[in-house]
Amino acid sequence: MTRSADACPCGSGDHYAACCAPLHHGEVAAPTAERLMRSRYSAFAVGDAEYLLSTWHPSTRPAELELDPHMEWRRLVIVDAVDGGERDEDGVVEFRAYWRVLPTPQRPRDGGVLHERSRFRRERGRWFYLDGDVDA
Repeated sequence: MTRSADACPCGSGDHYAACCAPLHHGEVAAPTAERLMRSRYSAFAVGDAEYLLSTWHPSTRPAELELDPHMEWRRLVIVDAVDGGERDEDGVVEFRAYWRVLPTPQRPRDGGVLHERSRFRRERGRWFYLDGDVDA
């Protein structure tokens, strides 16, 4: 669990309380597609499925989202960002998210990298995750 004084999982270098927590708590909205991407990564890291669903575009959002409590998100690297600025309506953010699964009696420790090129759309001044292409 991420505490307010901990470094934000998104890799900004700021404390969680000053970085992604205000977005997760609905106090502010992400001003850019990249900022939304970083806050969504942090939501995965802290286990905030509600935020993930609320920032998923209604046209592609699943009915529910169950996060694996044994999944540990280790690091986020933004590879590229195309558009997605404060005046744009669409944007693309390519990222690599490093993860590991903590061992349980049923499975050994495992890890890897999720490499995705995500699409975002802004509607009524708010950014949403639309979908993405995962590099296998």
